[in-house]
Amino acid sequence: MVKHQPLQVYERQLCLSCLTGIYGCRWKRYQRSHDDTTKWELLWSLILLFTFCLLLFWCYFWLEAHNDYNEFNWLLYNRSGAWSDSTVPILATTAAGFTYIAFLMVLALCHVAVGQQLNLHWLHKIAVIVALLTTVAGLIAVNQVWGQEWDVVPISLQATGPFLHIGALAAVTALSWVVAGQVARAEKTRVQVVVLLLYLGVLLGLYLVPLSITSPCIMERSELKPRPDVIGHQGAPMLAPENTLMSFQRALQMNVTGLEADVTISVDGVPFLMRDRTLRRTTDVEKVFPDRHAEDASFFNWTDLRQLNAGQWFLEDDPFWTVHTLSEGEKREMANQSVCSLEQLLALAAPRNRTVVFRLRRPPAGHPCHHSWINDTLEAVHSARVPLSLVMWTPDEDRDQVRRMAPELLQTSLRKQSPQALHQQGVGRLLLRYNLASAQDVREFSQSNVSLALHTVNEPWLYSVLWCSGVPAVSSDAPHVLKKLLSPVWLLRPAEYCLIWVSADLVSFAVVVGIFIFQNYHMIRFRMSGMRSYNPEQIMLKAAGRRSSQDVNIMKEKLIFSGPPQ
Repeated sequence: MVKHQPLQVYERQLCLSCLTGIYGCRWKRYQRSHDDTTKWELLWSLILLFTFCLLLFWCYFWLEAHNDYNEFNWLLYNRSGAWSDSTVPILATTAAGFTYIAFLMVLALCHVAVGQQLNLHWLHKIAVIVALLTTVAGLIAVNQVWGQEWDVVPISLQATGPFLHIGALAAVTALSWVVAGQVARAEKTRVQVVVLLLYLGVLLGLYLVPLSITSPCIMERSELKPRPDVIGHQGAPMLAPENTLMSFQRALQMNVTGLEADVTISVDGVPFLMRDRTLRRTTDVEKVFPDRHAEDASFFNWTDLRQLNAGQWFLEDDPFWTVHTLSEGEKREMANQSVCSLEQLLALAAPRNRTVVFRLRRPPAGHPCHHSWINDTLEAVHSARVPLSLVMWTPDEDRDQVRRMAPELLQTSLRKQSPQALHQQGVGRLLLRYNLASAQDVREFSQSNVSLALHTVNEPWLYSVLWCSGVPAVSSDAPHVLKKLLSPVWLLRPAEYCLIWVSADLVSFAVVVGIFIFQNYHMIRFRMSGMRSYNPEQIMLKAAGRRSSQDVNIMKEKLIFSGPPQ
């Protein structure tokens, strides 16, 4: 017996096929399913979500750590002995990995939105595990090599927190469409309640997050302190070779209030400017003295040091990607730079009434000046015939003796101490890394008449946060960047921020309620039309059955054999 039964009209669904095909390699209709996702696939979805969140944090960290890329490269150089911009491969792999994982997350959300069963392909699973393990390895490596840099995250949130809150609120509000659809399709009340409570909990948390957001840039404009002074750290090392006369001259052109340098003492007792232990990175010592390239810089005499070129390396390595901005004349001048002495630096700064702060490295054991390094440096300062009130003296060794011999020197500490301890030592200035001084510390030092300077501040957002915190001075590798900053990047009165916060929450709440009402309306409508469940693909199939098109493949009927053949 043969029965003729009309079948449903089927339309080609290219978007749905691409969605399920890319995510789980299910390109055919019969491979797709609207069944509940298995527990195993739910586990993989959680792993994907965790990887996405971890990579998001990793990306944020490296974006905000841009202020300290040079410090990171220098740390790796000291460990490996080879200079390279290691941030480039890190940023490239991070961007690629985050883009890939974010794409998978979008596909997963689309699966949920259209009611498709999640079924991540095994190749994607391998890639997710690789991304997860690579990110975890990166976090461990940074913690071991550059652990102090984690402080940049809470500091940066003072600048980005209000804006990240608005972005997160917009993302979670948009996610309400997927959540509302999932609640509408769920056949079990327990599932509906759990999904709804989780979503509302996250949403409520975001609504209240501003209560925990603290930023010094949320203040009355009348309370804003004067613009922090800028000290040229190693001159202007982004525009000229570090610790050279050209670099300090470029810094002075940016109206810096002081110059900071790293000082080493030569074997014949001449203090000269050099940051590294060896001369390999910033001079042509391998060419001039090939047998001594790994030797400590302090074991060279001043005559040998004057033979070295201290500028050509900058043109060749282009450490800050700025060489293309130089004129031919500047390049020629740069190629002829030599090692600079402390006396030359003092002579350059004094006529312009600029302070000089230097970090003095003690020569190693066996060096002729190992015991007399303080006296040798002090003698060089005296011989420069500059006002001692322009020199910030940082070594802690023999500080009492130095203060008796040269009371005009500005006694400066590089170690964080209480204001009381600094006053007992006769120290009136403090130079710290920017992550070591909180807003409370800044207020305490200011009230105790201790002049605070923070290093190394290169990014406008960080300079703005410290400006709003009341920091009086910063040391920077980028005085040409900070020079352009005439006011903080952003400044909001508390009333203005409160208005933005409340308005964003109200708009988000209205949109979420509207989306849930819309989704529930359609759920009721489609169930009343005879559908068993609210299924987006089923809705599309039914809609296709009510229209004819040349692009629609129609199976008119099928033969159904009931009973055994005769």
